[in-house]
Amino acid sequence: MKILLIEDELELATSVLDFLKSEHYLVELASDFPTAYEKAIVYEYDCLIVDINLPGGGTGLDVIRALKKLHPESAVIIISARNGVEDRIVGLDLGADDYLTKPFHLSELNARLKALLRRRHFGGSSDIVFHEIKIKPAERNVYIKENLLDLTPKEYDLLLYFLSNQHHVLRRESIAEHLLGDDADQMDDFNFIYSHIKNLRKKLIDRGCLDYVKAVYGIGYKFTDKK
Repeated sequence: MKILLIEDELELATSVLDFLKSEHYLVELASDFPTAYEKAIVYEYDCLIVDINLPGGGTGLDVIRALKKLHPESAVIIISARNGVEDRIVGLDLGADDYLTKPFHLSELNARLKALLRRRHFGGSSDIVFHEIKIKPAERNVYIKENLLDLTPKEYDLLLYFLSNQHHVLRRESIAEHLLGDDADQMDDFNFIYSHIKNLRKKLIDRGCLDYVKAVYGIGYKFTDKK
């Protein structure tokens, strides 16, 4: 899951950032309104964790308003010291999926992120199943016909990204951003994408999985069981 953390409190931001990275999320940080606004409208994220109060001329609510116009599919969790009902209502009315009051336990944030992913993409199921493929996100384990499949962290993230967007064409640029975040801007070509897809595809097929990865000429790839 690719996440944008919008938080100006350095100590809290560092704590959340380190924890989420240890849980294998790809996380970027924006600590002021201009940076948060630019990232939210330029790049695509699975989820934004947004503080309401930000320095720099705007609020987290302004970021959410702009985000939902361009990327309405992106999930949003608001984290705020404000605990009033009115603030919750405003945030949820703007399209936020959840509201977490500071201070909070990092494990609770993680649980809400995982629940949000399951709810949005997989009907709330704790396991992700696509024909002979089964993923257990809690353990980051992948099974093919009940046999454990050994994947690198990037291969796992790529497979989960494919399954979260099954039957949709994913641009090479979107795949690169999902796997590398801001570092994708420094790439001269997409060779690393081709390498990861080739390796993932081979591992799936070698374990008896059908070939669901379809190249879409000149655009990217699609993970589908449809011809």
